[in-house]
Amino acid sequence: MAAETALIASLLPSPIAKTATFTSFSSGASPSQVSIFYKPIKISRSLVSQRKKPSLNTRCQVVFPNDNIDSKAFTASPLQLLKSSPANRYTKERSCIAVIGLNVHTAPVEIREKLAIPEAQWPQAISELCAMNHIEEAAVLSTCNRMEVYVVALSQHRGVKEVTEWMSKISGVPISELCQHQFMLYNKDATQHLFEVAAGLNSLVLGEGQILAQVKQVVKVGQGVSGFDRKISGLFKHAITVGKRVRSETNISSGSVSVSAAGVELALMKLTGSSYATARVLVVGAGKMGKLVIKHLVAKGCKNMVVLNRTEDRVAAIREEIKDVEIIYKPLSEMLSCASEADVVFTCTAAETPLFLKEHVEMLPTVQPEIGRRLFIDISVPRNVEQSVSELKTAVVYNVDDLKEVVEANKEDRLRKAVEAQTILLEELNKFEAWKDSLETVPTIKRLKDNFERIRDAELNKCLSKMGDNISEKNKKAIYDLSVALVKKLLRGPMENLRCDDARTLDEILENMRALNRMFDLETDKSVLEQKIRAKVEQTRK
Repeated sequence: MAAETALIASLLPSPIAKTATFTSFSSGASPSQVSIFYKPIKISRSLVSQRKKPSLNTRCQVVFPNDNIDSKAFTASPLQLLKSSPANRYTKERSCIAVIGLNVHTAPVEIREKLAIPEAQWPQAISELCAMNHIEEAAVLSTCNRMEVYVVALSQHRGVKEVTEWMSKISGVPISELCQHQFMLYNKDATQHLFEVAAGLNSLVLGEGQILAQVKQVVKVGQGVSGFDRKISGLFKHAITVGKRVRSETNISSGSVSVSAAGVELALMKLTGSSYATARVLVVGAGKMGKLVIKHLVAKGCKNMVVLNRTEDRVAAIREEIKDVEIIYKPLSEMLSCASEADVVFTCTAAETPLFLKEHVEMLPTVQPEIGRRLFIDISVPRNVEQSVSELKTAVVYNVDDLKEVVEANKEDRLRKAVEAQTILLEELNKFEAWKDSLETVPTIKRLKDNFERIRDAELNKCLSKMGDNISEKNKKAIYDLSVALVKKLLRGPMENLRCDDARTLDEILENMRALNRMFDLETDKSVLEQKIRAKVEQTRK
């Protein structure tokens, strides 16, 4: 009872003044009552106009026509009372898809690295998000260029507030600072954003292909995780389809369009009077990013390099795949000695703390005279090279935010292809919205079947009781089978008219759903809302 009341109370204003009594709707012998205190909040218009940014901590105003509160009005369940009160704007909202996050376009790497979540921790992040009162489903997309949280929220405003507080808590970034770099999109806009991300249209390097693999990984990691459910899973799977279509139908990904490729290109631009054929190259990390760096180095003429990794297995596999190139493996323990012999150092590991500190780099010998200063190309988030290293006269550091110089070189052609991609995006967006809207019929189908099943079971028992005890088991089974067959045949028509196919439009399907709700008094909306609230209450009890 306390948990249910607390959940309902979370939707009401918090300051103390007036009193409302709620009756528990939990199953029990007799209902109990708990008092919740609140008072109306009046916000001065002048104060609102003075605010620079809208507050995420939205409060709702509860106003009674007079101070004489009729005690009979509070004999209903907390859910019914909330739905009939002015605070019901939260319960009347349909659950929405929202994305809350920041990326290379809105936040510097100094902020993004604090919010980065390793892939191994994505399931835990989903569980934590879905434990919140207003979050039903969730997914996390965390890469070197973005950290975005996708949710299905019971309440748009409360859901955003909870996610923002969670992001602040895990990163240590104050909410006020987070809001300066954060973006929020809802429903169709959120869907379009993910489709653009998967297609490479929202990337720093327009059309880059690595992001599609990262979106696929979200689906792979999310499988079987409670909270990565129907809508969010469907959203990401559809985004993968969009990403594939855009790349195959527009050739937007032709050429060097990954972060790794841009990093290799940037280093080549900075190697004044030298090339990869003569420069000494060190690659730290042999994961997905490291492997791409090595491939692009080879494509740019690099014939020998040293690769640092925890184990030799991955380096050996890369060496086997790329022939006629000298790839020397060294363990991470030899990092500084290897760096002392390198002119260009690429870092691309998943380490959560910097590998190269200022005091380390300061002790390294100078590079070849024609190189000038040692180049560090850090394409990791969190960064592998300490920011203060760039203060040294013997070294220069470039991170993912510095790749814009390379990006501008081939941006014009890709922008033309991006315009072509928008047609595909619009088509797929309409398909997904139609699929999402068709999910509204699922509760109606379930309750209609349950309704028919209750009637069938009641009438069957009534019939058998009238026939007495002399009826054989064979005849009982025949009557039972007859009742089941009748229900199936009676349901066939309604089920076909609720099915999403090419024979009928979405508007027709939704109109059929509303007609069935009225005819059979299914009260689907109330049922779904009550189920969701009860589910959240059960979570808080565990």
